[in-house]
Amino acid sequence: MKHLFLALFVVVFTTAGAYADEPPNFMKQTYPEAALKAAWEEQKAVFNPNGAIDGKHKRLIALAVSAQVPCEYCVIAQSMRARKAGATEEEIKEALAVAALIRKWSTMLNGYDKYTLEQFKADIGAPTN
Repeated sequence: MKHLFLALFVVVFTTAGAYADEPPNFMKQTYPEAALKAAWEEQKAVFNPNGAIDGKHKRLIALAVSAQVPCEYCVIAQSMRARKAGATEEEIKEALAVAALIRKWSTMLNGYDKYTLEQFKADIGAPTN
């Protein structure tokens, strides 16, 4: 049943046009009605492929974040959207590798209590103020 729901979610999400007038069913089913219009407008504005970051790169970012959250629904949808926006398999792999590497070093830096934020800033030449 979960896989059926997931498949329906992906179909609805990926077939809803990039700038459809109506939010996709998953948003209607899960978001408060009073806030739905604003949420849909925000979604369209942020994922506008003509913004400062093109659509393909926005989807690669979304996929990398989805993998880290982790969100199975989001990974499926964002993988499909990234490919539809022109991302190659190598670009997808690289985006995921970047996310994994950031997570790795975040774990190491946050977990080792003898290496301070001040040391890190000095090591990378970041402002300390």
